[in-house]
This record gives sequence, C-alpha cells and structure tokens, in this order.
Amino acid sequence: MTDITIRGAGIFGLSIAWVCVRRGAKVQIIDPDGAGAGSSGGIVGALAPHVPENWNPKKTFQLDSLLMAEQFWAGVASAGGMEPGYSRTGRLQPIADGTARALAQRRAETAADLWQSRALWEVIPASDAPWEPRSPDGYLIRDTLSAHLHPRRACDALVAALAASGVPIQTDAADAGAVIWATGVAGLEALSAGRARSMGSGVKGQAALLKYNAPELPQLFAGGVHIIPHLDGTAAIGSTSETGYDDPATTDALLDDVVANARAAVPALANAPVVARWAGVRPRARTRAPMLGPWPERAGHFVANGGFKIGFGMAPKVADVIADLVLEGRDAIPEGFHVKDNL
Repeated sequence: MTDITIRGAGIFGLSIAWVCVRRGAKVQIIDPDGAGAGSSGGIVGALAPHVPENWNPKKTFQLDSLLMAEQFWAGVASAGGMEPGYSRTGRLQPIADGTARALAQRRAETAADLWQSRALWEVIPASDAPWEPRSPDGYLIRDTLSAHLHPRRACDALVAALAASGVPIQTDAADAGAVIWATGVAGLEALSAGRARSMGSGVKGQAALLKYNAPELPQLFAGGVHIIPHLDGTAAIGSTSETGYDDPATTDALLDDVVANARAAVPALANAPVVARWAGVRPRARTRAPMLGPWPERAGHFVANGGFKIGFGMAPKVADVIADLVLEGRDAIPEGFHVKDNL
C-alpha cells in the first residue's frame, strides 16, 4: 500500500520522496516528463545565504537548510552511488567602496550571532589571484556558509538513491495515499485557477557553462552574476530573471550579456569557452518564499512549490517539514511559507 504519492520529480519532489523513504514511508513519484525535466535540470546550483541582518523566519529556515546540506547530500551519494557535485567552499564578493566595506564589516559582527558561529562572514583584502573578482575597493566579502552543487547531477543522484530503495520515477499512475504536488510552474497555475489573484508565476532564467577548471575554489558573486566552479572542470554563469518571454527554453543575447559581465568581473574567465547554454522557467510563489502545506480545497493533498532561485538550498529543510506534516501531522512550516499565506 502506498503511503504518499508525489507528483513532480524536480528538486522538491525528489528530496521529499527521499526523506519520506528514509523515514519508512512507501512512496511513489510520478512525473510524465521524468526527473529534473524543468528548472531543476539547470546548471548553476549556487547554495548561497541571505545577508546576516534583518533576521526573519525565511532566513532562519534557509540557514537551517544550508547547514543540513552536507549530511543530506552525503547520504544521497552513499545510498545511490552517484555524486551530486556538492562542495561547501564558500563565496567571494567584491566591495564597491568604503561605505560598502563598512556595511560588510557590520554584517560580519551580526553573522557571528545569527549564523550561530557555524560559519563566517568576513572582510578580507583582495590579493589579485586569478580566481578573485575585481574589487574597486581592494577588499572582498568572504563567507564560509555558501556551497554549491550541480543541479542535474544532484537530481540524478536522488533518482539513483531512490531507485536503490525500490522507488522508480513513474510517468503515470493513480494517486494513492496523501498526495504532494511539487509541480513547479504548472502547479502554481493550478493553484491560481479560480482565485482573485495569482498564487505565483514562472520566471525565465538563462545560464551558461564555461570550460574552466577551478574545483574546490569559492563560488563568486560579481558583476551581478553567480559564478560556480563545478567539480567537473566547468564553471557555471547565471542567471537572467525574465518575467516576460516568448520561448522558455531558448537562450539569446541576454545570456551573452551575463557571460560578458562574468568575464569582465573575473579575469581568469576571459578566454574560457562556452560549452553549454541553458534556459528554463523557475516557479516563483507570490510571497517569493517557498509555498508549503495543505492544498486548501483538496483534502489529503499538499503543496511544495515556489523554490525560485533557492530551491536546491532550501530542499533539505523543505523535505523535512513536509515529511513532518504528512507523516506525523506536525506543522513546522514557518511564518510566510504556508500556502494560505499566498491567498
């Protein structure tokens, strides 16, 4: 007998399935397009925190999830024998001027408390190393909380771990047990149907993969773009945020601008060739936080959606709280994340 049906095999659906299986539940996953077919099949994979100030439930939730990530992904890799490309090597950001440096230093003080002394946020002198971004002020922000993974490989690793536990991805099956909808943009559209205002929408993103070998170096945020040194000898550059688009899967000159900004910010990338281009539509809930909890009009149905830009970073904690809710009836969803908060 199936305890849980999960519709959607993106990062939320796969992660929830994995946690539920680990807790002893019988799970089926259904996605007609297969695992990672939507925005979860991207190439960037920045797991980066919010700035350590103006603390709120969303930032607390994200911190918990980022701190859970290493153990979560190690367990996935061990179970399925596939590596997700996870690495917690921190992040560097350039500082524009003295005013920005003073702000960064104040944030360093609050990070010690808000991040529970489990990660650092600090201001360091730039050294002109090839991988460092150009810094007008001569200083950089360095944090040790940021991590990254390869989204496609992470999804493949979860699929392998679930398969090893006897849970394949199915293209079609009847609902059984509690039903969890983790269907991205299509799910937001279904939730919005018949309501006075939208529950969320899709935002297109474009990213590129460059051939540049910088494993175990920090990720960068410079020139308005994330730059992720994957463990396979590539560096991901992204991404755009487009609310208006005709073709959700085609890249264009907007991506060329993103690559140009990355090359200008990081001299080491000047001659790195582009080896892949990607575009997809990411689900953004109305509140911009993940949207979790019961589907108001459907008894026994639940929602896990809205992972816009932070889905992979939030996934370990999202999976835990959804498993708590569905398997144990315990609601640990934070303020602002409930489906009802988007109504």
